[in-house]
Amino acid sequence: MSTKYRTIFGPIPSRRFGTSLGIDLSPGKKQCNYDCLYCELAASKPVETIENPPSVELVTKELKEALKEHPETEVITITANGEPTLYPYLEELIEEIERLKGEKKSLILSNASTIHLPQIQKALLKLDMVKLSLDCATPECFRKLDRPLKSVDLYKIFEGIRSFKRTYKGSLILEILMVPGINTTDEEIEALNTLLPTLGADRIDIGTVDRPPAYPIEPLEFKELYVIAKKFDSSLPIHIASRRKSGGAKESYTEEEIISTLAKRPLTLDEIEALFDKNSLKRFNALLKEGKIETKELGGLLFYGTGFSGQKVKNS
Repeated sequence: MSTKYRTIFGPIPSRRFGTSLGIDLSPGKKQCNYDCLYCELAASKPVETIENPPSVELVTKELKEALKEHPETEVITITANGEPTLYPYLEELIEEIERLKGEKKSLILSNASTIHLPQIQKALLKLDMVKLSLDCATPECFRKLDRPLKSVDLYKIFEGIRSFKRTYKGSLILEILMVPGINTTDEEIEALNTLLPTLGADRIDIGTVDRPPAYPIEPLEFKELYVIAKKFDSSLPIHIASRRKSGGAKESYTEEEIISTLAKRPLTLDEIEALFDKNSLKRFNALLKEGKIETKELGGLLFYGTGFSGQKVKNS
């Protein structure tokens, strides 16, 4: 993307959301009410507001130009060098995006810190997709990992997500970034297993750092994330969102093991290709053709599984 744009970047190809054109609502510097250990931006003191925010007029003008330049764009993504919901003109901007987007989808990437506020919910209800970070289910983990302003209340976030989901018609996606020894403990995952079913997310992504972080955090390999994923309640729509798919040898699965694995935890094709060896993939495709494996869309991704608890599925 040309440097002529101050607030627009991309387009960026994303296997989860499609070709995305990004809007940066804090283009000058990091402005966030968290200072997460894993943040790819430099460590900085949390703030309550975005100073010198770009005007709605500027963002709209640049977005119009960028959409003409990149008609292949599938998703318009609202983000920031920090937290986009701290932007003071958010609802007005979202209304402009919805007016301009045509057949394209709209998405925001937020840390969920303001989701309990009525004015934020009112703005986000207009979007096609809302992705919220939720790394912890306990205050101790939250303070250690996300390092928020003291005014941020984790329990208000939980209730805010619940109340938002009750009226939201789009796809609600939660993201948990796993940091070894902090939110990967059995105690924290048990707390998440109690919390997450009450939030009603359409999809829950678990991931690891894939860019150099602000603090010394070690990434997890795909198979380590898979072991963690299996600790979550099997009813939850868990997706492993990781670029680190090369670590460790792929394993051999019999037809019975494939069926059993997918019955316990539906997987995306990316995840299956990361776990199964060549012969296991052949068995998987044969089972798919035989109709013994079903597909179901969750939060914009296609999952492969069995049964899906009698819910409506798309047979391949």
